[in-house]
Amino acid sequence: MQLDIATLFSLLVIQALALALLLPLLMGWRAASQGARLAQLSMGLQGAGWLALLSAAVVAERWLGTLAMALISASLSALWLALGCWLGTARGRRLMLALPALIALAYALLYDSYALRVGVSNAGFGLQLLWLCALLARPLRNQEPALTRRSRRWRGLLLVCLLLLAVLTFWRGALAAFDTAAYPSFYSPHPVNVLAAVLSNVALVLSLASVLVAWRGEIEAAFVRRVQSDTLTGLPNRRAFTERAVDMMAMARRYQEPLLLSLFSPDGLKPLGEQQGAEQVERLLQRFAHCLEAQLRPGDLLARVDEECFAVLLARSEDQGPQALHQRLTLALRESAPEQPEQALSYSAGWARLRHGDRDIEDLLRRADAALRGARRSGGGGLAAEPGAEQ
Repeated sequence: MQLDIATLFSLLVIQALALALLLPLLMGWRAASQGARLAQLSMGLQGAGWLALLSAAVVAERWLGTLAMALISASLSALWLALGCWLGTARGRRLMLALPALIALAYALLYDSYALRVGVSNAGFGLQLLWLCALLARPLRNQEPALTRRSRRWRGLLLVCLLLLAVLTFWRGALAAFDTAAYPSFYSPHPVNVLAAVLSNVALVLSLASVLVAWRGEIEAAFVRRVQSDTLTGLPNRRAFTERAVDMMAMARRYQEPLLLSLFSPDGLKPLGEQQGAEQVERLLQRFAHCLEAQLRPGDLLARVDEECFAVLLARSEDQGPQALHQRLTLALRESAPEQPEQALSYSAGWARLRHGDRDIEDLLRRADAALRGARRSGGGGLAAEPGAEQ
């Protein structure tokens, strides 16, 4: 079967324009994330770019060709930015943003030399494709393990396809620059050009599949964060705290390291709510959470485990750790609102140490809560340890 170049690129235009119309219907626009919008923009620019390139063979070849170079390059940059929103940002943002203008400018200035304009533009496209490959090959960080494993397949497929397309793009540019007779025009039936056209169609379909899977992963990750986060403070909730505490307890026991749990509860929330309303209570809780979070060390875990209670797991902490945290938090609260009366900044705290007989985090929470209640019975505004522990 003989593959016609014009037919292959016409099919590419039709696919790109169809996908540019399909993605907004699937993802929406107003409520879509930045990554989803950039992906939609990439598809639209791709379709418009290939349409301009095909039209350049009929009318205004120089200017439509220059416009096509800018649009196709911009579509690759938009795809790189979209994937960066889902996979994590990478170096090269300024270069990717500048390349569409640079490629278009070089194409226009070198238009009278076919070898130079095609060689330089293909080199620019190849560089963008390699930058996309580098982003896809980079290990993911700060993502849920299940979502990371699920993304490996589509990232791998798209990586292989774009890498082959980059090789063919550089090859096509080299043919135009150094062997013009073998590749005298965009529609030349050279095997490299035919294979590049086929791979461009495949890459477009894989890009669509990758965008949809990445978008779904983004939605799932947002759902996980919403389920495991406290809506008022943004901190992990009790469910997330319980799950993460399992690993921290296992690590502490494996390496025989101390692990302490401190509970904090602002004093006087009920009278404050009765006098000034629930909004004032919420603002106080948010400020308290912010100040407490700022005092954590790397490796500590903070969560809001109850309406009025915050928990901090102190990894590798000696018995002086809760007292030191208590002092830092007291100072931070005073500095955050110096105009507030002293009693408005008061809180009670209790702490407990992980024991060999603790089955799970609930055992530790119960003892720390008993210490917290002891601090409240003493009038509040202080730190108490579980029975048998030294402050």
